[in-house]
Amino acid sequence: MASVGRYLKKHIEALVKDVGIEAACELTGKSKATLGRYYSDYPEHEDRFMPVDAVAALEEAASYPHVTAALAELKGITLHFDESRRNSKSEGGVNSDVIALSQRFGMLMAEYHQSIEDGVISANEAKRLLKETLALQKVLIDMKLHLEEEQV
Repeated sequence: MASVGRYLKKHIEALVKDVGIEAACELTGKSKATLGRYYSDYPEHEDRFMPVDAVAALEEAASYPHVTAALAELKGITLHFDESRRNSKSEGGVNSDVIALSQRFGMLMAEYHQSIEDGVISANEAKRLLKETLALQKVLIDMKLHLEEEQV
């Protein structure tokens, strides 16, 4: 199976698990078996992918747009996903962002140090590193927005 196909199937699986298999069945009108085939890495299912309308329905209910983000990454596009959905802008500006950036970077390095101790980064360790990396990216985006505000 092509690496792009495997990459998408992993994100489809993450999407289904984020929503929950039962809820995913209801939202898409598909059976558990059909949903399983969409992210199966068995050769007989390598050409099966979830339809776009099903992805859209699941991403509406999910905590994160897993497949949309994966597709964007494949094209080298960075998405800004703000799960906090705040009604007001964050306080503190650039100075607070620098402190948050330092803290997040420290957390990422601590997670990396813990993950690499045995010389191998497991799947769970990689997920934790990814979570910290995304949190760091969010702080950088906030900092960018604050810097752009000060420029005006």
